[in-house]
Amino acid sequence: MEIRNLDRNNLLAEYGALTQRLLPWDAVNAPFEGSWAVIEPGTASTPHSHHEHEIFIATAGSAVIECDGERRAFTVGDVAFMPPGSVHTVINEGDVDFVFYSVWWDVEMTQRFAARHEMAS
Repeated sequence: MEIRNLDRNNLLAEYGALTQRLLPWDAVNAPFEGSWAVIEPGTASTPHSHHEHEIFIATAGSAVIECDGERRAFTVGDVAFMPPGSVHTVINEGDVDFVFYSVWWDVEMTQRFAARHEMAS
């Protein structure tokens, strides 16, 4: 077993959030990438879009997700999916940090995963 710890004291600013990328990770041969993200109270991530599929898994606090102009409440235990090309942002209107885990993937990541898996067998 290996554990990769969240280092809250060394989060990086990315897309207007504080993040720590945990995947890719050599110990995990995964067809996706992922990171922790923290949206501080009264702030929002930068609206953006990309070619990957993406899910967010809410782990602490509450927020609002805006995706292509639609706003929805997002709280602990919820999972949100952003299709490729959608413009999305996470807005923390509360008074505590909103924490979520983001996972994204595309065809190229899947193909690289399959090739690594094939080489390992």
